[in-house]
Parts: sequence; C-alpha cells; structure tokens
Amino acid sequence: MFLQLGDIVVHAVVEGPAEAPPLLMLHSIGTSLHVFDPQAASLSRHYRVIRMDMRGHGMSGVTDGDYSMALHARDAIALLDSLGIAKAHVLGLSIGGRIAMELAVLAPDRVASLILMDTALEFPPPQAWQDRIDAVLEIGTQALVEVVMPRWVVDPSLASSQGLRQMLLRTDRRGYAGSAAALRDARAVDVAGKITCPTTVAVGTMDIATPPEMSRAIQDAIPGSRYVEIPEGGHIPTFERAADTTAVITGHFAAFAPAPGYDAGMGIRKSVLGEAHVARASANITPLDAAFQEWITANVWGGVWTRPGLPRHTRSLLCLGMMAALGRHEEFELHVRATRNTGVTPEEIGEVLLQVGAYAGVPTANSAFKIAKNVLKEG
Repeated sequence: MFLQLGDIVVHAVVEGPAEAPPLLMLHSIGTSLHVFDPQAASLSRHYRVIRMDMRGHGMSGVTDGDYSMALHARDAIALLDSLGIAKAHVLGLSIGGRIAMELAVLAPDRVASLILMDTALEFPPPQAWQDRIDAVLEIGTQALVEVVMPRWVVDPSLASSQGLRQMLLRTDRRGYAGSAAALRDARAVDVAGKITCPTTVAVGTMDIATPPEMSRAIQDAIPGSRYVEIPEGGHIPTFERAADTTAVITGHFAAFAPAPGYDAGMGIRKSVLGEAHVARASANITPLDAAFQEWITANVWGGVWTRPGLPRHTRSLLCLGMMAALGRHEEFELHVRATRNTGVTPEEIGEVLLQVGAYAGVPTANSAFKIAKNVLKEG
C-alpha cells in the first residue's frame, strides 16, 4: 500500500490477522522492507506484521537534506496512526534499531516492546559517515558497494547477498545520504537510560559493522533488557541466518509473554475470540460456572493455546475440524468467527470440512458447511 504521511508517500506492507498483536519492522540503511521477507512469512501467522520502506528508501518518497532519528521515528508513528494502531512491538535492524530506540523515547506509550538487532547507541566516527555522504551525493550508492557488502554479510557470493547488493544500488542517493546524516549525528545520550519497555538486544557474532560490544552497551543502557547472539550472523542476518533470526524474534515474545496460567489464557482468549465476545461471556458468568470458566481460561487457553509447539493458525484449524466432527455446532460457530483473528481463510475452512466429510461423514460436514457459510456471510 501507499500512504501520504506528511511530506512523503510511504510504501508499506501489512500482513497477518487484523486483531493479532502488531509488529512494526524497521529495516537497515540502503535496503528496503524486503530485508525481512523470510521473517514476515513466518511471523504473519501470529502477528500483524507491518513493514515500511523508510524515507528515501525502496518505494517510499525521498526528501532532500539531512534526516534525523527523530524524523524517521515520526514517520513510523505517522504510519501507525494511519493504520489505527495505538501500540506496537517494534523491531529495528541497524539504523532501524536506532530509530526504534528513538521511537521508544519520543512516544513510549506507542511501543509495547523492542527488538534491537545489529545496531548501536551511536555510530562513530562521524567523519566516516560524512565521507560516505559526500561520495554518495557525487557518484551514487555504487560508490559504496565494495566497502559496504563485506560489512553487511559473511558470504557476499550468496544469491541473497547479491539481492542486498541490488537493494543498495537501487537506493536513491539523497535517501541514503539523508539517513547517513542521521547515523552521523546519533548520540547515545539521547536514548541511554530513557527506555523502559521490554527489550531484546540481538547481534550476529560476525557483525563487523556494529559488533557485539556495541550491543552489550545497549543492554547496559536499557535496564532489564535481554542480550542474545545470532551464531555466525553478519550485520544483516535476516537472509544468511534466516531461521536463527526468526528464532530470536519468537524467543523475544516467549521471554516477555505472561507465564502460562490465567492471565496468559485471558490474553490469548481475547486475541482469538475477540474482546467483545470475552466481555459478553464474562458478564454471563454465575457462581454455578465460575470455577469452570476460570479452569478453562487458565488450563485450556493458558496451558494449551500458549504452548509454542503449534502455530495459533494450526490450533484454530484443529478446533474447527474437531468441533465439526463432534457435531458441537455452537463451538464450531464460535471458532469460525475466531478465524477473523487467527488467519484461517475460508478456503482453509473448506479444506478442513472436506476432511470432516471423508472421516466423520457427509451429513456432519454438510451441517458444518451451512454454519460456516452463514457466519462468513456476516463479513
């Protein structure tokens, strides 16, 4: 999608269930939102994944002059505003990580948690960035390729590394120079000690652009933050170490998630069934079923649905199949409505009910199809 946000048009991609927790992903300088393609494919099953080409990059608009971390952070806030998102988890890679820190300081109420990947509090020496700015404005980003690529990846010969090279070559010289100025001018004092949200600091063990000691400094500057390493990862590990990078992200959410039990179960229940449904159900609890409702919230929603062994999308499919096969029509209808939040598509519901027809009988599947069609008509 393309959105007019202040003085630029921003290119953004939003994937995943509309009611899922929002995750904003901010990419590195000289790349685009596609740097997170491997992670978005997996994470969008559980999260509303929001990616944007930052100012001067990808297909977003470019403006002249120096940019700042605050300017980039305000662009991110404008995107969240345009999508109607009050609060999001924020992942930032390289400059994206430093922008994420700025965002958490400028608007702490908008940031649920941070994942800061291969980044730093500041990026010395300033003169090196000024030299890059001068070279890029005179020649273009091709002036940086031979210097930058060995700093970005461990193996420049990989197809994915060549893709990163093309992202760099296609970056507008004004956009690169503007963001390089933001890196030149970033200072630790602007963010150190000012971030309080749950934070994971991650770094590739072979990152020579922002090596592990820089991430350790971030950890020291954010009380309570976690530090993790991506084995054999370079500065941009999202392609070369795709599975490890995704594991860092899922590990972040697991580490900061509520412990299994009632509170976690209530959170999952609301995100799957919707807050309005849970509110209505809670209002109807009486002394007769209070203990039962507490039990299923703590042990089914909080003990089974919180387990990492299956994606929420898969658990939703299983519930649909079992409720249809058992003829539990009220529960089946409930879980068809929940597919708006779990990411299950009407086509997938149809495939599940074909399985039900094959293994539980045609009349059983026929009844379930009628219920599903009526629910899906509601939109």
